[in-house]
Parts: sequence; structure tokens; C-alpha cells
Amino acid sequence: MKSAVNCGSRIFFAKYMTLRIALGDWDTQKPEAQAIRYTVFVLEQKVPLEMEWDEMDAQCLHAVAFVPDGEGGERAVGTGRLLPDGHIGRMAVHQEARGSGVGAALLLALMQQAQQRGDSQVELSAQTHAEAFYARYGFVREGEHYEDAGIPHVRMRYVFRCAPSMGAILEVQVLPQADHSERSEA
Repeated sequence: MKSAVNCGSRIFFAKYMTLRIALGDWDTQKPEAQAIRYTVFVLEQKVPLEMEWDEMDAQCLHAVAFVPDGEGGERAVGTGRLLPDGHIGRMAVHQEARGSGVGAALLLALMQQAQQRGDSQVELSAQTHAEAFYARYGFVREGEHYEDAGIPHVRMRYVFRCAPSMGAILEVQVLPQADHSERSEA
């Protein structure tokens, strides 16, 4: 069964009825975030291990997505981080959870945190195959493609439309729905 997730004026359908996003520092989120990033970036995408871990991890807010494991517990399936300068990075979702709404929930949670702390915008470096994903959430491409760790990327930016003091414009809610494919609602 899928559930609809209402993100402001956009609705998409998530595969998981229960999706928990845990936010915290590197010390708290490291076990799950590091395991996901190792699988996705180092094993799948062949990013050199020495390029994956950096000193910024200790300074970032990290988000980890958890879904039910079928045995009464939960398992981590995605992660991302928010840097002090407003960059979102290291977005990674396990292969079996891709296309399920996990990436969108992580992205929106990090955007909401950035806005709540007073950032006027967020930026990211998107792998080119994910450019359309970020564009669906309002990110605009800036500049030409470039390579990072041998993978084509493009810079993208999202500017918040209202002052942070007016409250967050992004909200993530899980709403029960019938099985539908992804769609947007104006």
C-alpha cells in the first residue's frame, strides 16, 4: 500500500505507510548514514572511499530515513546532510527504496530545517541523472555540467519564497491513500 505525502502544494505517493526521518548530528546518525553512503557511493557508484568522508560531516545536520523492517522494527534506507552554509549533500537512498518517496521526504526535511534556522536558500550539487528529481521540488539549475568523483554533476539552487520568521513553507505529512503513481497537484 502507498500513502500520499503532502508537501505544500505538491503531492507525491510514497511506497511506505510509515516513514520516519531522524535528524541529528554526525555522532548520532553516523552508523546508519555512513552505511548507506558506503553502499550507494563507494560500492555502487565507485566513489573513492577517501573522497566520501570529510571534515564537514561533524558540522552538518544529518537526516536518516527509516521504514518498517517487517519484523516490528525499522531499517535505515536513505540519508542526506545539511551543511552550515545551506548546501544539501550526500543524498543517498538504498536501491530497493528508490522511487518510493524516501528521497523526497529527506530533501523536504532538510529544506525545512534550513528555512527554520534562517537560511534564505539552499544549494546542492546534483548528479545529472537526478536533476529532474530536484527540479520537481523547485530547484533551478545553475551553470554547466562538471565532474565530481568521475560522475557528471550540476549545481542547483532553491530560494525560499517567504521569510523564515513567517514559518516554514514546507510541510511533510503522511496521508492514507489508495495505490497511485507519482503525480503533482497545483
